[in-house]
Amino acid sequence: MKQKTRIRPTLKGRNVDPRAREEIGALLGDAPRRRDLLIEHLHRIQDRYAQLSARHLAALAEAMMLSQAEVYEVATFYHHFDVVKEGEFPPPPLTVRVCDSLSCEMAGARELLQKLPDLLGREVRVKHAPCVGRCEEAPVAVVHQNPIPNATPEKVQAAVAAKKTQCLVPPAINYAEYRKAGGYRLLADCLQGKRTREEITKIIEDSGLRGLGGAGFPAGRKWKLVAAEPEPRVMAVNIDEGEPGTFKDRYFLERDPHRFLEGMLVAAWCAGVGAIWIYLRDEYAGVRALLERELILLKENPPCALPPIELRRGAGAYICGEESAMIESIEGKRGMPRLRPPYVAQVGLWNYPTLEHNMETVYWVREIVEKGAQWFSGHGRHGRKGLRSFSVSGRVKNPGVHVAPAGITVQELIDEYCGGMLDGHEFYGYLPGGASGGILPAAKADIPLDFDTLQPHGCFIGSAAVVILSHQDQASVAARNLMKFFKEESCGQCTPCRVGTAKALTLMEQGIWNQPLLKELSQAMMDASICGLGQAAPNPALSVMKYFPHEVQ
Repeated sequence: MKQKTRIRPTLKGRNVDPRAREEIGALLGDAPRRRDLLIEHLHRIQDRYAQLSARHLAALAEAMMLSQAEVYEVATFYHHFDVVKEGEFPPPPLTVRVCDSLSCEMAGARELLQKLPDLLGREVRVKHAPCVGRCEEAPVAVVHQNPIPNATPEKVQAAVAAKKTQCLVPPAINYAEYRKAGGYRLLADCLQGKRTREEITKIIEDSGLRGLGGAGFPAGRKWKLVAAEPEPRVMAVNIDEGEPGTFKDRYFLERDPHRFLEGMLVAAWCAGVGAIWIYLRDEYAGVRALLERELILLKENPPCALPPIELRRGAGAYICGEESAMIESIEGKRGMPRLRPPYVAQVGLWNYPTLEHNMETVYWVREIVEKGAQWFSGHGRHGRKGLRSFSVSGRVKNPGVHVAPAGITVQELIDEYCGGMLDGHEFYGYLPGGASGGILPAAKADIPLDFDTLQPHGCFIGSAAVVILSHQDQASVAARNLMKFFKEESCGQCTPCRVGTAKALTLMEQGIWNQPLLKELSQAMMDASICGLGQAAPNPALSVMKYFPHEVQ
């Protein structure tokens, strides 16, 4: 006898709650439901409800005509999205994040993490966070979006009690002030035919300006490469400076955002770019509000014709500092690096040729063009040329962003720009290039800090994030902190990085390191990882074994 086919009364899978459908519809309003706006819409939900519930994710998937699995995998990839599964208790309404990256750990982050839960009570969730880009103010706690510099338990408790949860908009040079001081005149001259693309590009090439996000690729050459590709061409600006120890992009944006925007637009014009996306890390809430305001003013009263410009919000993922991972995130996906070739200059955002730049690189464009290539290249020490913006933190009296000649040594940087070491601290070692740039001893304080000068010593300058260690610190402890960071920030796409960072951390947590095994593991990670995270993650451990062997044997 033939059995009757049962017809399901509802679609297979999680059904959409009618109330959640109404709430998502009201929240999104007239906003487009494009696939690339998935992360932006997840932020809307998170901002409104302080969580991403299963019912809201299902309703969002329906509204955007995406599978629920696709929405869920993106939402769970990023640290700043609190995904609550069915049956789970939602998080408390307020979250306090305590940065426990190297500079903050050295300044007392562990004590904050231990004391704050009891002090703040059950209505506040306290959790550790990777670098929040305020290393000069360590330790830092963030009450929702409000960063508390030089945080103490009492200062954080006071901010929570006063409900100070929003970041203040920095008092930067605004659009009217920038225009009054001659701003956007260069851009207008370019579009009016008073300057040529070839002329501007040659000035940048002659100045020796290189990519200041870490890779150091010559900026003018990159413009030429992208301009040689077929149209349409686009631009993606990376302001996701998540490298522990790095905060220079925030520093410049909080003071003179239009200098960056004008440099960006000039670079886009030279490369023949038709549209621009700016990717800003989510930790910089005050900068985001500032850029949103100033972009509106720029577009309402433009100095000349402007290409479309979109500001996109990151969601807490260090890996999105890698250019192709950033592009994936702008497209609304998990921030996983792409295999190369093709390179993003050929096939990048939306599969178009893409001019990808770090924020600080284009920040210098206007000044270099106005003052001439020789002005920029005329700076430098010890045979190097140009200027570098060093983000200095750690055991110095004056941490912060210090613009200094390229090739300056760390000893000169400490003595001339940082006011010397903190009282009672003796110089012991330093990180010349952030978490992934390795660790050097004080005995090597005379190495010029610049591109290509540190590689013979197993290190690199990267984004010029310099962290100073004293005799009260241990390089092995610093390296362990950094490997923990890499383990947590690995995107998980490739096994050498995903498994290698976890295994390396386990080995480094031992009092005596298994150095042969750690070196073999490091080599495998450097040889086989897809992107720079896994390739550079072993550098701190290798540096310790080379320069601080007494600490691990």
